[in-house]
Amino acid sequence: MMVASSPVATALAPLLVDGTGHGPARGGHLPAAIEARYGSPLWVPLRGDRPTVIANFVSSLDGVVSYNTPKAAGGGEVSGFFEPDRFVMGTLRALADAVLIGAGTLRAAPAERWTPDFIYPDGATPFAGLRAALGLRRYPLTTVVTASGSVDLSHPGLADPAVDVVVVTTELGGEALERQGIPAHVDVRRTGDAVSPDDILRALGFRGAELVLCEGGPHLLGQLVSARVVDEMFLTLAPQLAGRSAETPRLSLIEGAAFDVASAPWARLVDLRHAGDHLFTRYRLNGGTNS
Repeated sequence: MMVASSPVATALAPLLVDGTGHGPARGGHLPAAIEARYGSPLWVPLRGDRPTVIANFVSSLDGVVSYNTPKAAGGGEVSGFFEPDRFVMGTLRALADAVLIGAGTLRAAPAERWTPDFIYPDGATPFAGLRAALGLRRYPLTTVVTASGSVDLSHPGLADPAVDVVVVTTELGGEALERQGIPAHVDVRRTGDAVSPDDILRALGFRGAELVLCEGGPHLLGQLVSARVVDEMFLTLAPQLAGRSAETPRLSLIEGAAFDVASAPWARLVDLRHAGDHLFTRYRLNGGTNS
């Protein structure tokens, strides 16, 4: 696997910064070491009616977010394990109250931990300082969505008692989890016969979350976009072409949802940066906060 070259000190060069609109927001000036690399302060507008949802993905130029193979199931292979992309992931995690993933994303990343310092260890100290200054818990809530309850609570990303976990599931999924034994730091939220985006946000709102970062997968993102609850998208464009065919299916940014011409969501570009040949885009979706 080719790894994109990236000097440690590479900063993101702003090409377009359109501000944050008006009203309550999370962030602002970042710790000096983080802000110097990001290239500016970072504000994320907050809603008053429900948790704000932002998504962070990396995509190839032709829209592939996963090679969808056992050895290349995540976004690292798409980004080339590009260090600035991991820096942005860590920074967004550091701002969030909760990191939201689906069960498929959990299974595709058997060693992952959804904390800021795991994805970008060099930022551990400033990330911790940022969260403390914002009055946030040490780590964001790791939140897993699973209808069946078929997730392994001994997964490294769920087993650490220092990282609070929320599992949003059905009644049957809750029963399956109970058979594993539910640790004290894991909060299982049951929603009935199915799990909807409203159920997810209600469960996280109950835990006090104001800013939720969705990191996948594309099926979960498709459900959230269909429900019109994604407010912003941070999308890294990696300079590669992955391709796809009937014999080699690969995952696109959104799976399991399709829109017609009249209902397709549109977005407004509010921020654009680059590091090397990677583009770091930020879009505000129609209907999002301060859109």
